[in-house]
Amino acid sequence: MKKSLKAVERRVTAQLVVSHAYSLPLRVRLRYDPADPYVVRAAFFVDGDEPVEWVLGRDLLADGVEGFAGQADVRIWSAAGRSDESLYIALGSSAGTALLEVPVRDISSFLQDTQALVPRGTESGLIDWDAELAHLLPRG
Repeated sequence: MKKSLKAVERRVTAQLVVSHAYSLPLRVRLRYDPADPYVVRAAFFVDGDEPVEWVLGRDLLADGVEGFAGQADVRIWSAAGRSDESLYIALGSSAGTALLEVPVRDISSFLQDTQALVPRGTESGLIDWDAELAHLLPRG
């Protein structure tokens, strides 16, 4: 049995970019659970409704802080160093697209906390491979 590690959770305020001149504040809860070490769960809260949750690759988020990452439904890039200290996250689905602007320092700080808990490259050591295989293989 693997040692249980605490999850990292952070609440941040993002801006939902509507146009070049207009955006709306959006509450976001980021959660990293070492039991699922490759992903970050992002819950977006809009007007008291149930949150909309997206599952993002932790490496994708970290790569986006450094430059541009992703394709298709999820794209992440940083504007840090270009007179803008923001991270942009573009999410697309059959329901539409959204562009979010988040302070890059908030995402960087969150990622540092996740990497202090589970360094990048060590994620596979936390996976219970026997349980995963049992889940995938038919019971006989």
